[in-house]
Amino acid sequence: MQDHGHSQQEIRDRIANPPGRGMVRDMIYGGIDGAVTTFAIVAGVAGAGLSPFVIVALGLANVLADGFSMAASNFSGTKAELDNIRRLRAVEQRHIDLYPDGERLEVREILANKGLSGQVLDAATDAICSRRDSWISLMMEGEYGLSEVDPHPMRAALSTFVAFLLAGMVPLLPFLLGLADAFAISTVMTLAVFFTIGALKSRWSLAPWWRSGLETFAIGSAAAALAYVVGTMFHA
Repeated sequence: MQDHGHSQQEIRDRIANPPGRGMVRDMIYGGIDGAVTTFAIVAGVAGAGLSPFVIVALGLANVLADGFSMAASNFSGTKAELDNIRRLRAVEQRHIDLYPDGERLEVREILANKGLSGQVLDAATDAICSRRDSWISLMMEGEYGLSEVDPHPMRAALSTFVAFLLAGMVPLLPFLLGLADAFAISTVMTLAVFFTIGALKSRWSLAPWWRSGLETFAIGSAAAALAYVVGTMFHA
């Protein structure tokens, strides 16, 4: 669990610059999918008894094409999320101009749900509504459940692509290096990637590292096994 300082300056700096969603979700999403989909191709092609050259060609094509596709999809999805946040801010700005009394009642209700009452509630409502930016931020959080920190579409896309590329190359390395028993080595390395991603993911959760690692390991193993079984159906 990550700790942080509680001096007045540390608190001021931290509250003034909230981190927002960050890149954790995008990197884990890209890493797991990169390892799973690339190994699925490796397992499927190996199960069909095709040559290492075919495995490398299809694997590289998947890493680049599917990685870019995922990054583009994440960019578009995050951009849509950002556009929606901006639209809702514009809605709140318009409502404050047209229906200030109603919006003030909404602020009061939000603060009451946070435990304020009586004169404290009145004073807090007055203070929030005296500053337009604070008013809108509270409405975005209290009415829509949205953070005041905007997502970053390009950062999300790049995080996904880099994680996909790094994890997706692992199943191909034994074939690129021309190692003997390349498929067996690829399997072990890919399963290790699944476990490692899960273990690292525990840094942002309450689960112990080994449980998080085993969870991701199980998910990746199931996908890999399914791909290999399908591949064997087309073995010559």
